[in-house]
Amino acid sequence: MIYIDEELVPKAVHDNGTMSFAAWSGAPVDLFNSVNPIYTDLRRGLVKYQQRWGSLPQLPVPNGPTLKAGMSGDRVAALRARLGLSGGDKYDAALTAQMKEFQSVHGMKADGIAGAGTIEALNRGAQYYEQLIIINMERAKRLPAPEEQRRYVIVDAGDARLSMWENGRKVDEMKIVVGKAETATPMMAAYIKYASVNPYWNVPPELVRGLIGPRVVAQGVSYLTDREYQVLTDYSDDAQTIDPRDVDWQAVVDGRQEVRLRRLPSPANSMGMMKFMLPNYFGIYLHDSPEKEHFTKNELWISNGCVRVEDYKRLATWLFGGYVPKGKDPKVEQEVDLPKPVPVYMTYLTAQPTANGIEFMPDHYGRDAHLMERFGTQLMAAVRGLR
Repeated sequence: MIYIDEELVPKAVHDNGTMSFAAWSGAPVDLFNSVNPIYTDLRRGLVKYQQRWGSLPQLPVPNGPTLKAGMSGDRVAALRARLGLSGGDKYDAALTAQMKEFQSVHGMKADGIAGAGTIEALNRGAQYYEQLIIINMERAKRLPAPEEQRRYVIVDAGDARLSMWENGRKVDEMKIVVGKAETATPMMAAYIKYASVNPYWNVPPELVRGLIGPRVVAQGVSYLTDREYQVLTDYSDDAQTIDPRDVDWQAVVDGRQEVRLRRLPSPANSMGMMKFMLPNYFGIYLHDSPEKEHFTKNELWISNGCVRVEDYKRLATWLFGGYVPKGKDPKVEQEVDLPKPVPVYMTYLTAQPTANGIEFMPDHYGRDAHLMERFGTQLMAAVRGLR
């Protein structure tokens, strides 16, 4: 977690220093310090996970063809033993039900069919998943305790959800679109200080060159004027508009000329109707989006790093204390300060606490695998310390 503003660093992080599994005793932090409720829920989930899945025989299941209801044989017998069922070699209703529960918890389609992915997950063993929970406990430890921040936002790129918190309690949440693996949304904390109402969309240079430029070459400058794009001289605050007919667009496509392109405010603008600005050196912010179909289709890991929110009006109403700010001119971007800056903590939780324990999420950014490789020995010691 990168803290853009030093006062956002939780006390639990100050007291325990930076992440070091080698120095971690395995003792639950929340028994000694006030921490974020998500940490406590994950710790309790770890205990439930150990009781439910860690207590089962950690026996290997041989690889082979997919197993499903109605089948029998030695591999089915091994699967039954691995999931703690009575002896036999029949893939019956009890095995199907046990398999569906395992799949649901471990982030797979709960179809009761033991394919290669399910067998691989079983053969990793419970300790592997307990280590994942501990990794996520460490991430949750970097979120604020209730008394440290009265109101704040959590952006979780692991689950692609944004949640609003007051006095240590989640009061609302919504889906978000976050960065794809190549442009991952960073883990950081900063203040939302103002909203840009009716925002311009400043087109990234790579999109000017690789997407919009070729369309202008093919269709003419009407492609820009019909969609209310402006061509600017440069990227400075006092840049001047220039006539798109004066630009050599083939040179732009070839990379021999560079122009700044922005789209005027409109419902079709890629920024939508509002941006929520949190000054930071990553250039990351939250914004509305006209492409609502991504939320309904759960296409949530596709952005260039910034965070698209499902319902900007709901978020704005909460941030501004009961109203959505309006701009004076629908074609001019206007900055509106929040009554009081609101912290945003961007994290990456791939294990989510549930009423029954834990549910694992896909590791879209490969961060878990990196940490498992780097801290594997220490993580195993931590798991043993919590048993």
